[in-house]
Amino acid sequence: MPTLDDVYRKFGEVAEAAQLLETELGTMLFAARCIDEDLIENKDPLRASHILGSVNRQTLGRLLKALNNHTQSLDALDSLLSKALQERNHLFHSFYRKHNFRRNSDEGRSLMLQDLEAIHSAVFDAYKAILKLNGVDLGAMVAFLEEARARIGPPTKQEGTSSDPEPDPDF
Repeated sequence: MPTLDDVYRKFGEVAEAAQLLETELGTMLFAARCIDEDLIENKDPLRASHILGSVNRQTLGRLLKALNNHTQSLDALDSLLSKALQERNHLFHSFYRKHNFRRNSDEGRSLMLQDLEAIHSAVFDAYKAILKLNGVDLGAMVAFLEEARARIGPPTKQEGTSSDPEPDPDF
């Protein structure tokens, strides 16, 4: 049976996926605005910094609207991105309110995890589609890495070393 920690962990994973999507879209908008203002050829660090600050303050919905004004390439992904936006907003604005006391029972936590899985799927599918639009095929990359691991075998632990680095006390 799922624990409350399982729910919280999955919520964090879904929130991370949403932030990855927002970051990728923000990078696209930043690049588009820099190209529009000819900052690639004519460097202006102060203007670029201003643009970056402006992009970083935008929500996922605003990023999508702004990008639609700069490119037609997102049109094919409209339903996928709209679903991701809807699910992301559900996650951050109503997930716990909707589930309320479900957190207190095994059955309730199972329902919460199912909801989180559906949200994660929608958001991560949109993220993968945006990556692919930008020339990164995450599925092909994973397949390549799995094939390489099958050929060379799993990493071996060397004597006297740990696979987990020591935590940085200053971090």
